Amino acid sequence: MTFDFDQRPDPSTTAGEREMLEGWLDHHRVTLAMKCRGLDEEQLRRASLPPSELTLLGLVRHMAEVERWWFREVSLGLDLPELYCTEKDQDGDFHFGPEDTFADAEKVWRREIELAREAVAERSLDEVSVGEHPRRKQRYNLRWVYTHMIEEYARHNGHADLLREQIDGATGS
Repeated sequence: MTFDFDQRPDPSTTAGEREMLEGWLDHHRVTLAMKCRGLDEEQLRRASLPPSELTLLGLVRHMAEVERWWFREVSLGLDLPELYCTEKDQDGDFHFGPEDTFADAEKVWRREIELAREAVAERSLDEVSVGEHPRRKQRYNLRWVYTHMIEEYARHNGHADLLREQIDGATGS
């Protein structure tokens, strides 16, 4: 199933649990995309709230890493290379060079969302992850992963709201 970034879904108010979790997660994914729309490369790279290094480009790169980590590495136990982070730079998703573009980051992020959706499409919400968190030594059911991802996007969409308002005054959505 291809994900539609052009239309933000309104999560159902009466859906079953799985549809509700997927609806809220999709809502937040599109919200982040909307916060980035209409900006040029310089604006997407701008750390608008010094001394913070937080940028809209960095948030998109970070969420690509997070999608990959929770839905494929933890849930399925896959051993995948990091997209942007390294042993030396654990925050590599927020550190980028002049050759790194938003178009490239958005493409990677959208692909990671597609792969995440495919990875868990047939899994039960009760199914416990194959992989575990390396520091916490815990496994997670898919319900927890969805809930955490909604929280992760909601928190970072709040950051995106502040960044966007600082960049061009846009608020809302």
